Amino acid sequence: MIVTSDDALPEVLHVLPARHTDGRGWFSETYNRSAFFAAGIDFEFVQDNQSRSEKAGTVRGLHFQKPPHEQVKLVRCLQGRILDLVVDIRPGSPRFGKFTAVELSAINGRQLLIPAGFAHGFCSLDDGCEIYYKVSAHYAPQSDAGVAFDDPEIGIHWPFPTDSLILSDKDRRLPALKDCSDLVWPAAVGLNR
Repeated sequence: MIVTSDDALPEVLHVLPARHTDGRGWFSETYNRSAFFAAGIDFEFVQDNQSRSEKAGTVRGLHFQKPPHEQVKLVRCLQGRILDLVVDIRPGSPRFGKFTAVELSAINGRQLLIPAGFAHGFCSLDDGCEIYYKVSAHYAPQSDAGVAFDDPEIGIHWPFPTDSLILSDKDRRLPALKDCSDLVWPAAVGLNR
Protein backbone atom coordinates (compact mmCIF):
# COMPACT_ATOMS: atom_id res chain seq x y z
CA MET A 1 0.00 0.00 0.00
CA ILE A 2 1.31 3.42 -0.96
CA VAL A 3 -0.05 6.46 0.94
CA THR A 4 0.70 10.01 -0.23
CA SER A 5 -0.65 13.44 0.67
CA ASP A 6 -2.61 15.41 -1.88
CA ASP A 7 -0.67 18.32 -3.41
CA ALA A 8 -3.52 20.84 -3.01
CA LEU A 9 -4.99 19.60 0.29
CA PRO A 10 -2.28 17.73 2.26
CA GLU A 11 -4.79 16.42 4.83
CA VAL A 12 -6.47 14.41 2.04
CA LEU A 13 -4.59 11.17 1.48
CA HIS A 14 -4.21 9.15 -1.71
CA VAL A 15 -4.17 5.42 -0.93
CA LEU A 16 -3.00 2.94 -3.55
CA PRO A 17 -3.41 -0.67 -2.40
CA ALA A 18 -1.04 -3.25 -3.86
CA ARG A 19 -2.41 -5.41 -6.65
CA HIS A 20 -1.26 -9.00 -7.08
CA THR A 21 -1.74 -10.12 -10.67
CA ASP A 22 -1.60 -13.43 -12.47
CA GLY A 23 -3.22 -15.00 -15.50
CA ARG A 24 -6.67 -14.85 -13.89
CA GLY A 25 -6.59 -11.11 -13.18
CA TRP A 26 -5.68 -9.42 -9.91
CA PHE A 27 -6.33 -9.39 -6.17
CA SER A 28 -6.11 -6.33 -3.90
CA GLU A 29 -6.54 -5.90 -0.17
CA THR A 30 -8.35 -2.54 -0.19
CA TYR A 31 -8.54 -2.09 3.58
CA ASN A 32 -6.50 -3.58 6.38
CA ARG A 33 -6.70 -1.80 9.74
CA SER A 34 -3.18 -2.88 10.76
CA ALA A 35 -1.64 -1.67 7.49
CA PHE A 36 -3.48 1.66 7.75
CA PHE A 37 -2.34 2.05 11.37
CA ALA A 38 1.27 1.33 10.31
CA ALA A 39 0.88 4.11 7.71
CA GLY A 40 -0.19 6.54 10.45
CA ILE A 41 -3.94 6.33 9.78
CA ASP A 42 -6.11 5.31 12.72
CA PHE A 43 -9.86 5.61 12.13
CA GLU A 44 -12.59 3.22 13.10
CA PHE A 45 -14.98 2.82 10.19
CA VAL A 46 -18.55 1.97 11.23
CA GLN A 47 -20.55 1.99 8.00
CA ASP A 48 -19.99 1.10 4.34
CA ASN A 49 -21.95 2.84 1.56
CA GLN A 50 -22.29 2.10 -2.14
CA SER A 51 -23.92 4.15 -4.88
CA ARG A 52 -24.46 3.74 -8.60
CA SER A 53 -24.79 6.58 -11.10
CA GLU A 54 -26.45 5.39 -14.30
CA LYS A 55 -25.40 8.33 -16.50
CA ALA A 56 -22.11 10.12 -17.08
CA GLY A 57 -22.36 13.68 -15.80
CA THR A 58 -24.14 12.74 -12.57
CA VAL A 59 -22.95 14.88 -9.64
CA ARG A 60 -23.43 13.86 -6.01
CA GLY A 61 -22.39 16.41 -3.42
CA LEU A 62 -20.74 18.39 -2.08
CA HIS A 63 -21.71 16.65 1.19
CA PHE A 64 -20.49 16.48 4.78
CA GLN A 65 -21.81 15.83 8.27
CA LYS A 66 -21.44 18.48 10.95
CA PRO A 67 -20.08 17.68 14.42
CA PRO A 68 -20.70 15.77 16.56
CA HIS A 69 -21.39 13.31 13.71
CA GLU A 70 -18.55 14.34 11.38
CA GLN A 71 -17.29 11.62 9.06
CA VAL A 72 -13.95 10.51 7.74
CA LYS A 73 -14.44 8.79 4.35
CA LEU A 74 -12.37 6.25 2.45
CA VAL A 75 -13.67 6.39 -1.14
CA ARG A 76 -13.04 4.13 -4.12
CA CYS A 77 -14.64 3.48 -7.51
CA LEU A 78 -15.76 -0.09 -8.25
CA GLN A 79 -16.95 0.40 -11.82
CA GLY A 80 -16.23 3.13 -14.36
CA ARG A 81 -14.49 6.41 -13.58
CA ILE A 82 -15.34 9.41 -11.41
CA LEU A 83 -13.86 12.82 -10.80
CA ASP A 84 -13.73 12.92 -6.99
CA LEU A 85 -13.87 16.41 -5.42
CA VAL A 86 -12.87 17.47 -1.91
CA VAL A 87 -13.25 21.01 -0.51
CA ASP A 88 -11.66 22.34 2.68
CA ILE A 89 -14.53 23.81 4.75
CA ARG A 90 -12.60 24.43 7.99
CA PRO A 91 -12.86 28.11 8.95
CA GLY A 92 -9.40 29.43 9.79
CA SER A 93 -7.66 26.90 7.56
CA PRO A 94 -5.15 28.46 5.15
CA ARG A 95 -6.84 26.36 2.45
CA PHE A 96 -10.46 27.21 3.35
CA GLY A 97 -12.59 27.02 0.19
CA LYS A 98 -9.83 25.35 -1.84
CA PHE A 99 -10.48 22.03 -3.55
CA THR A 100 -8.74 19.08 -5.08
CA ALA A 101 -9.98 16.86 -7.90
CA VAL A 102 -8.76 13.29 -8.43
CA GLU A 103 -9.84 10.67 -10.93
CA LEU A 104 -10.76 7.40 -9.24
CA SER A 105 -11.51 4.38 -11.38
CA ALA A 106 -11.97 0.65 -11.24
CA ILE A 107 -8.81 0.39 -13.35
CA ASN A 108 -6.45 2.66 -11.38
CA GLY A 109 -7.56 1.31 -7.97
CA ARG A 110 -6.86 4.62 -6.19
CA GLN A 111 -8.70 5.52 -3.01
CA LEU A 112 -9.07 8.86 -1.23
CA LEU A 113 -9.07 9.25 2.54
CA ILE A 114 -11.04 12.40 3.32
CA PRO A 115 -10.82 13.73 6.89
CA ALA A 116 -13.63 15.48 8.74
CA GLY A 117 -13.82 19.17 7.91
CA PHE A 118 -13.93 18.59 4.16
CA ALA A 119 -16.95 18.50 1.84
CA HIS A 120 -16.98 15.62 -0.64
CA GLY A 121 -18.63 15.05 -3.99
CA PHE A 122 -18.03 13.41 -7.33
CA CYS A 123 -19.04 13.46 -10.97
CA SER A 124 -19.44 10.23 -12.93
CA LEU A 125 -17.27 10.26 -16.06
CA ASP A 126 -18.82 7.08 -17.51
CA ASP A 127 -22.27 5.52 -17.55
CA GLY A 128 -22.83 2.94 -14.81
CA CYS A 129 -20.32 4.17 -12.21
CA GLU A 130 -20.33 2.45 -8.83
CA ILE A 131 -18.75 4.04 -5.79
CA TYR A 132 -17.97 2.36 -2.47
CA TYR A 133 -16.91 4.21 0.65
CA LYS A 134 -16.31 3.58 4.32
CA VAL A 135 -17.31 6.20 6.92
CA SER A 136 -16.25 6.74 10.52
CA ALA A 137 -19.70 7.82 11.80
CA HIS A 138 -23.20 6.60 11.07
CA TYR A 139 -25.49 8.70 8.89
CA ALA A 140 -27.12 11.36 11.08
CA PRO A 141 -29.89 13.31 9.29
CA GLN A 142 -29.69 16.15 11.82
CA SER A 143 -26.02 16.71 10.90
CA ASP A 144 -26.39 16.21 7.14
CA ALA A 145 -25.15 19.28 5.25
CA GLY A 146 -23.53 20.36 2.04
CA VAL A 147 -22.13 23.10 -0.15
CA ALA A 148 -23.31 24.14 -3.62
CA PHE A 149 -21.58 22.24 -6.41
CA ASP A 150 -21.43 25.44 -8.48
CA ASP A 151 -20.28 27.88 -5.78
CA PRO A 152 -18.33 30.46 -7.82
CA GLU A 153 -15.99 31.22 -4.92
CA ILE A 154 -14.84 27.59 -4.88
CA GLY A 155 -14.62 27.54 -8.68
CA ILE A 156 -14.82 23.86 -9.54
CA HIS A 157 -14.52 23.19 -13.28
CA TRP A 158 -16.78 20.21 -13.88
CA PRO A 159 -15.94 17.86 -16.78
CA PHE A 160 -19.34 18.47 -18.46
CA PRO A 161 -21.27 21.71 -19.13
CA THR A 162 -22.93 22.82 -15.89
CA ASP A 163 -26.41 22.93 -17.45
CA SER A 164 -26.11 19.27 -18.51
CA LEU A 165 -25.10 17.90 -15.09
CA ILE A 166 -27.56 15.55 -13.37
CA LEU A 167 -28.19 16.37 -9.68
CA SER A 168 -30.82 15.67 -7.07
CA ASP A 169 -33.14 18.52 -6.14
CA LYS A 170 -31.56 18.49 -2.69
CA ASP A 171 -28.05 18.98 -4.12
CA ARG A 172 -29.23 21.79 -6.42
CA ARG A 173 -30.47 23.71 -3.34
CA LEU A 174 -27.29 23.48 -1.24
CA PRO A 175 -25.94 26.86 -0.03
CA ALA A 176 -22.74 28.61 -1.03
CA LEU A 177 -19.83 28.08 1.37
CA LYS A 178 -20.02 31.72 2.55
CA ASP A 179 -23.61 31.02 3.72
CA CYS A 180 -22.58 28.06 5.89
CA SER A 181 -22.12 30.04 9.09
CA ASP A 182 -22.07 27.19 11.61
CA LEU A 183 -18.91 25.36 10.52
CA VAL A 184 -16.98 24.39 13.63
CA TRP A 185 -14.61 21.44 13.56
CA PRO A 186 -12.82 19.69 16.43
CA ALA A 187 -9.09 19.13 16.25
CA ALA A 188 -8.15 16.47 13.71
CA VAL A 189 -7.80 12.98 15.12
CA GLY A 190 -6.77 9.71 13.60
CA LEU A 191 -3.85 10.93 11.47
CA ASN A 192 -0.38 10.42 12.86
CA ARG A 193 1.47 11.52 9.74
